[in-house]
Amino acid sequence: MLCRVDYAAMTDFTISHATAGDIDVVEALLAREHLPLDGLRRADAVLVARAGNRIVGSAALEFYEGGALLRSVAVDAEHRRAGMGGELIRMAIALARRRGAPAVYLLTTTAERFFPRFGFEIVDRADVPAALTASEEFAHACPSTAIVMRRFVISMA
Repeated sequence: MLCRVDYAAMTDFTISHATAGDIDVVEALLAREHLPLDGLRRADAVLVARAGNRIVGSAALEFYEGGALLRSVAVDAEHRRAGMGGELIRMAIALARRRGAPAVYLLTTTAERFFPRFGFEIVDRADVPAALTASEEFAHACPSTAIVMRRFVISMA
C-alpha cells in the first residue's frame, strides 16, 4: 500500500499500485469517464484508489526520455470531492520524482483549471520532449486540440 487517507466526513480510501487483475476495472472507469484506453496496458505504473475493496480512482504514468506522462486520472463520480484525485496526482508526481523524471506532462481537454493547483502549467507542444510526443496518448489517443501541461519535479538548477 502506498497511502491511506481518512478524511473526516469524507470517503475513506487507500492508494496502491494496480495489480494485473485491476486493469480491466480501471479501463471500465476510464470508459465511463470518456478517457482514452489506448496504451494504458503499457503504462509503467498504474495507481488505484480503493474505497473498501472497490476501485474508484486511477492515475497512470508512462516514463520516457525527458519526462513522464501522467494519464488516466479519473475518480468515480460518487467519490469526487473527497480529495482522491488530488492524492492520486500527488502520489504520481512523487513516483515520477523517485524515478528521476525531470518533469511530468499531461494532456487534457476538460481539466486545465484543475491541474495548476498541483504545479502544472500550460505549455506549447513544441516544449514537450520528442519521446513523449511519440507516445500513443500524444500521437493517437488525445485530440490535437488537447491542452498540454507540464510540472517540473526535479530542479533544473
